[in-house]
Amino acid sequence: MSETKNGNKNEDKKLKKVLESLSPNERRILPHLTLGKVTEICKRSNLDKVSVLRAIDYLSNKGIIKISRKTEKIVSLDTNGIFYRKKGLPERRLLDLLNEKRIISIDDAKKETNLLEDEFEASLGILKRKNFIEIKKGKIFLIANKEEIAKKTEEEIFLENLPLNYDSLSDEQTRVLKALQKRKKIVSIKEAKKVEIELTDFGKKVLMYNVKDKNLIEQITPEILKNSSWKGKNFRRYEVELPVPKIYGGKRHFVSQATDYARKIWTQMGFKEMKGDLIVSSFWNFDALFTPQDHSVREMQDTFFLNLEEEIEDKKLLEKVKESHEKGVDGGSGWKYLWKEEEAKKLILRTHTTCLSAQTLSKINKEDLPQKFFAIGKCFRNETLDWSHGFEFNQTEGIVVDRNANFRHLLGYLKEFFRKMGFEKIRFRPSYFPYTEPSVEIDVWVPEKKVWLELGGAGIFRPEVVIPLLGEKITVLAWGPGFDRMLMNYYNIKDLRELYKNNINQLRKIKFWLK
Repeated sequence: MSETKNGNKNEDKKLKKVLESLSPNERRILPHLTLGKVTEICKRSNLDKVSVLRAIDYLSNKGIIKISRKTEKIVSLDTNGIFYRKKGLPERRLLDLLNEKRIISIDDAKKETNLLEDEFEASLGILKRKNFIEIKKGKIFLIANKEEIAKKTEEEIFLENLPLNYDSLSDEQTRVLKALQKRKKIVSIKEAKKVEIELTDFGKKVLMYNVKDKNLIEQITPEILKNSSWKGKNFRRYEVELPVPKIYGGKRHFVSQATDYARKIWTQMGFKEMKGDLIVSSFWNFDALFTPQDHSVREMQDTFFLNLEEEIEDKKLLEKVKESHEKGVDGGSGWKYLWKEEEAKKLILRTHTTCLSAQTLSKINKEDLPQKFFAIGKCFRNETLDWSHGFEFNQTEGIVVDRNANFRHLLGYLKEFFRKMGFEKIRFRPSYFPYTEPSVEIDVWVPEKKVWLELGGAGIFRPEVVIPLLGEKITVLAWGPGFDRMLMNYYNIKDLRELYKNNINQLRKIKFWLK
């Protein structure tokens, strides 16, 4: 007996709690739940479909209703089908004309029915198959009787009854559907989600009570606090543990977030940003950086060349770069070949942001040294696309122009930048680049994967780069690691192409850049 009483008390508490938690929209649709169909509930409650579906989900979570969702195939009218249902099928329009004329030439029938060529041809074929017409010597003869003409065709009856459930079609209707599908945009088959609702036993008890409690306060306002009208009344309960629809707020693309963060780091470290065009001359991209004109990196398989040229306006600089290549500077021997201005004029999509460093050095005021510059931007290479290669990528560039700088300063700048980017363990390996000496490769340790991740190169610009651009030998620390690999590691992206896909589902779920 006591167990029964306790059970009833618990049931009453649950009922009271649920009644006090019902939102205005939930109360609004409760009396109409027995209708079972969302469309009918929308009509009776005067709520839009989204509000009704959301309220239904909340009621389901509270155990008031059971929801079953089904996917159905629905046969409906397509664009031409909508027009034909109003104006008549093409064969009906031709048949009506023949009913007046009895005999008419094909050319005159085309003009008077005003049908498109494919519609007219289809109409002739259909009426011939139905034995309504004969065609002789370019003329159409009506052979159907009045009863046959007046009777609606299977196709007309089918279109009048649409939409229909695909799975409930009869054999005859299926045959007509297949025939109509061979024609252009008359019918279409689409999947539709169907929601069915059933009140639970607990829901029936909830429905018995008057849920429109006038003493239930929905919202605390300044007015009810001032006049104390809240006293003696109940507040609506809020179910904070119930699942709610996910809200995806607007945010910047994650690649933009990361580049903004890197830009902030360089700025905090006292660097000024370098900016420039994506299209540059081979002179700035290669020649000014002491890359020989016969180097493989300049070949078509590595570089995107444009069918355009650009004159090098600074002829003095051009002569200095030419001398650096042919004869060398500062005791060097150069590349010992005949340097051609025509090669330097060719325009390309920049293959690295180091061209910005060369342009900056050519304009720098040596009286204002030391100076520090950085860049972050897109570069382009003629690569075969796969998970680790793309024809575009992001690079972060940096130079320090300082007469007193040395190799240890270079390593210090790089360590500090990568530490701020979230990499605690960095190592440097000796390497080779045409325009720096000494040169190093930069690796960072990824503890989650227990691997060293190679990010790019750095070094001190060679005299063959610095002397033509600055006019004298000054130490220039330089680096240009790839930026996309850092992003792939941080976001756990396996395929480089995902950085540029703009998949809306991925963009919604991906975490905000935070270090």
